[in-house]
Amino acid sequence: MNTIKTEIDDVIILEPRAFGDDRGYFFECFQKERYAEAGINAEFVQDNLSRSIKNTIRGLHFQIGEKAQGKLVQVVFGEALDVAVDIRKGSPTYGKHVAALLSSDNHRQLWIPPGFAHGFSVLSDTVVFHYKCTNYYSKPHERNLLFNDPALHIDWKVAHPIISEKDIVGPSFETFDSPFSY
Repeated sequence: MNTIKTEIDDVIILEPRAFGDDRGYFFECFQKERYAEAGINAEFVQDNLSRSIKNTIRGLHFQIGEKAQGKLVQVVFGEALDVAVDIRKGSPTYGKHVAALLSSDNHRQLWIPPGFAHGFSVLSDTVVFHYKCTNYYSKPHERNLLFNDPALHIDWKVAHPIISEKDIVGPSFETFDSPFSY
């Protein structure tokens, strides 16, 4: 497995080794010891799968308190731009983001530790997106940031986004009081 450092130290792009032939391909999408060697020593307790259509943007989401989540994400089908925003007060990269192209062709994964807001935009006609989470979903702990906040400078690569009502009314980064510390 190849690991790629990003502009934010704790966010890692992973490229599992795929074995392919004329029948298709095979790769290990998670193996605890190998991921621990790559710096991801997390216990995953929940897997999620979502399907979205082209131009959908989901995010920027996170959970707070004892329900904060780390996520190992990948695209099972299609292509998406995945984004992680550092929301840890005191971090040298506070308010900065990493954007990674994830697809069923490149098999890339993105590790997003707790203390980051997460979102993605759908670049293909359809995307099937897989998340491994380090904590259970908890509606009372769920929060979001405004996906298109100009202070975050995120280019979602989507001209006419399809957004949920919840994501349209997220707070701006400037008014956000982060509960996370670096």
